[in-house]
Amino acid sequence: MELNSKIPSGPIESRWEKHRFEMNLVNPANKRKYTIIVVGTGLAGGAAAATLGELGYNVLCFTYHDSARRAHSIAAQGGINAAKNYQGDGDSIFRLFYDTVKGGDFRSRESNVYRLAEVSNEIIDQCVASGVPFARDYGGLLDNRSFGGAQVSRTFYARGQTGQQLLIGAYQSLMRQVHAGTVKLFTEHDVQDVILVDGVAKGIVTRNLRTGEIQPWLGDAVALGTGGYANVYYLSTNAMKCNATAAWRAHKRGAGFANPCFTQIHPTCIPVAGEYQSKLTLMSESLRNDGRIWVPDDPAETRPAGEIPEDERDYYLERMYPAFGNLVPRDLASRRAKEMCDQGKGVGTTKLGVYLDFRDAIQRLGRETIEARYGNLFEMYERITGENPYNVPMRIFPAPHYTMGGLWVDYNLQTTIPGLFAIGEANFSDHGANRLGASALMQGLADGYFVLPYTMGNYIGGERPTPVPEDHPDVLRTVEEVRARMSRLLALDGKRTVDDIHRELGRVMWDGCGMGRDATRLKDAIEKIPVLREEFWENAAVVGSGDTINQVLERAGRVADFLELGELMCRDALAREESCGGHFRDEHQTPEGEAKRDDEHFQHVSVWEYKGDGVVPTEHREPLEFEYVPPTQRSYK
Repeated sequence: MELNSKIPSGPIESRWEKHRFEMNLVNPANKRKYTIIVVGTGLAGGAAAATLGELGYNVLCFTYHDSARRAHSIAAQGGINAAKNYQGDGDSIFRLFYDTVKGGDFRSRESNVYRLAEVSNEIIDQCVASGVPFARDYGGLLDNRSFGGAQVSRTFYARGQTGQQLLIGAYQSLMRQVHAGTVKLFTEHDVQDVILVDGVAKGIVTRNLRTGEIQPWLGDAVALGTGGYANVYYLSTNAMKCNATAAWRAHKRGAGFANPCFTQIHPTCIPVAGEYQSKLTLMSESLRNDGRIWVPDDPAETRPAGEIPEDERDYYLERMYPAFGNLVPRDLASRRAKEMCDQGKGVGTTKLGVYLDFRDAIQRLGRETIEARYGNLFEMYERITGENPYNVPMRIFPAPHYTMGGLWVDYNLQTTIPGLFAIGEANFSDHGANRLGASALMQGLADGYFVLPYTMGNYIGGERPTPVPEDHPDVLRTVEEVRARMSRLLALDGKRTVDDIHRELGRVMWDGCGMGRDATRLKDAIEKIPVLREEFWENAAVVGSGDTINQVLERAGRVADFLELGELMCRDALAREESCGGHFRDEHQTPEGEAKRDDEHFQHVSVWEYKGDGVVPTEHREPLEFEYVPPTQRSYK
């Protein structure tokens, strides 16, 4: 496997502009001769499909939802970053670049991160032009708030519904192209595999979720905007349908999988209430702007929060990180919350929670101001917990949320398979070992609106349109392999439900490869997962048929993939003998309990090559170089 990042030369601030000028171009008359397949209709996939259609390409766009608007991007709450510096508080493109590299604990490519910061301002202009109702200040100018890992206010937001509003904007752009005929949208089509012809990506195979039809779709290039894989933990903030199937199929066809162990545990989620739960609920990180996080000093404390006096409260983030306080990056906030609970100071019936308190903010700003900023989030919290956060503190606890790992891509967002691109959370490219809050929406739209349309054109411009017939041997073989896999799943007639096995996998992953990791637990997980995988194929129960709607069959296919991906995540975590960002090895920490990197041996991207079922994968390494932000011990104190 060859890893050529294709990073342009020259000063970092001019690399993207220089690269765009040097790219191949496709003249307008020729664009309509090419067909591009886009999988996913979230911010990355929807924006990419809309933009490529607007440019004149023929686009086939696929989603397993009944509407493109149901993509999981809609669930993002708090905001989207951009370096506009409207507040005049010292922000700049370089500072956003610096904060992102530092926040990711120096495990991301400088060139990719700088490009992300550079196009961030264009994203806001694009979204405003498409009608996104960002919050505005009294004078009518776009408002900003702060997020973790930054000391400036650069996050644009629409109350607690930013993802929803951005997705509707991208959806409108997408549907305009559907109406114009440049994009054909296929809903309720679940991607099962990637078609390679002579080693080049030329299409996909889908299962129609209503009819069960297995069908190939062919084109000149494929882009996967299929999100992350946090549902490997079973309980996560992801929608229950979020999965890794498309990316995992691509990996098994030859696409390198980068940094799979880099997963993010979000610090502000509603604590788990019982075994009956199938997912967890995110409470936006934006709440940390005005909410103060604390626990009682006394582990034996039983009084309601409102009765605990100020001098008996430990505002531990403000105490430990006075410069950033409650706005430390997510990995730090999550670990510190777990530590408080491990010390017995947790709150709530399970003792797995800390307080997020708005008492002081309401007294300082007034209830109306807090309601204008977070009203829908407060309402959601009350509906789920029965507690009114205007009157009592919220209870929060960390939960699996985002995955920084993903398919390896070069500077052009192309995987190690020619013609196969990965965008948004499906790739590994921009966040390193920890993603800053409000940067997921930024990366999705940057990739979809402003990067892929150029780099896809660069690839297309170097290729002749070469239609592949559906009866090509590589196409027929891939379709037959998908049918065989469906048949094998449908033949499962055991005694355990798919969800039960998934839940057990989640416990193994959380214990072994969750917030804290060590060699013993990781080795134990690597031993347990193959046993559980064998249990799945011998004792899982898949009811129903394959020629109609069958959600059990859908879940079974996704859990089968998680049972393979989970093992790779643990192997990656075991191989990385350091702590960095969200990857915290208990053996590698400073005396203060902070992550201790090993830049001499692990300043690289780990890229895994699939070698066959039951065969240990091969690790390749892309060295990381830091010319503009020299690696230092992260400090937010």
